[in-house]
Amino acid sequence: MDVIRIVVADDHTLFRKGLCSLLEHLTGMEVVGEAGTGSEAVTLAEELVPDVVLMDIKMPGMSGIEATKRILQENPHIGIVLVTMFDDAESVFSGMRAGARGYVLKGAEPQQLRHTIEAAYRGEVLLSPAIAAKLVHRFDRAGEPRQGGIPYDELTPRELEVLRLAAEGLSNKEIADRLVLSEKTVKNRISNIFAKLRVNDRTQAVLHALRTGLVRLPDEFP
Repeated sequence: MDVIRIVVADDHTLFRKGLCSLLEHLTGMEVVGEAGTGSEAVTLAEELVPDVVLMDIKMPGMSGIEATKRILQENPHIGIVLVTMFDDAESVFSGMRAGARGYVLKGAEPQQLRHTIEAAYRGEVLLSPAIAAKLVHRFDRAGEPRQGGIPYDELTPRELEVLRLAAEGLSNKEIADRLVLSEKTVKNRISNIFAKLRVNDRTQAVLHALRTGLVRLPDEFP
């Protein structure tokens, strides 16, 4: 497995140092830079072009949301994971709309953080069930018409199933295991979904699906 190069951005020095120490002990991960502000995160991302940025939302000056937007304007392939103590629906929505590929609470277990970083590195979106549920609640607009111009009817039943599992936060490998498919087949179906929904990445596909009710997740997750 390739080493994942990571920049950590958080204005709380003790938390940032602790997170960096944790990451250095995880196999296959290397911290290449630290930032204490959103502006510093943007600068480091431009200079170092890391694989993943762990981004705090609430920072002095430029917020993590704005920093995410600016980083992705120059380097859209960088995977940004928001690491924050805020789990309200608006924070989740703003972060994902800005292009973040993951959202992890500061109280999360190290293994969950690892999975989210690895998913972001692969270009996938990975949300915990609790965070996915908040997105569903944010987009729960029963009775509203779907947005026009997006050919939902073109999605096959299997593509809808793949999209639904992606919205639940499953990685390509987990989707493949669940549906008894090869990981390559899942990647191909994801690409077809992007083309049919006229979106460029997994984040946009999931957000479109949740916002319009194209997929509905259960009220409770196992």
